[in-house]
Amino acid sequence: MFGLGEAQFYVTLVLSIAALAIEVFAFVHALKTRPDAFVAASKRTKNFWLAVTGVAMLLGFISLGGGLGFLAIIGIVAAGVYLADVRPAVESVQGRGNNSHQGPYGPW
Repeated sequence: MFGLGEAQFYVTLVLSIAALAIEVFAFVHALKTRPDAFVAASKRTKNFWLAVTGVAMLLGFISLGGGLGFLAIIGIVAAGVYLADVRPAVESVQGRGNNSHQGPYGPW
């Protein structure tokens, strides 16, 4: 018999694994990015973002399977800030940004 508590556990486990994958991706991206690109994009330093994404990854790992839910939220928010704000700025400085936001008359 498959109970509601068991279903909640598996949903939480899948979401925790997805969050951990996002946090690992953010950390690996920060690790592979040149240190001068962070400063050129005015986004603190590489060591700062490695620490932030590393702690986010650690929190995501610790909270796998539903334990310490508030720490998991802090970790995914930190990785989300990096991926939504820092990563596009750093990639545009390095010349790897996609210009999908450009219209026929320039950036919108």
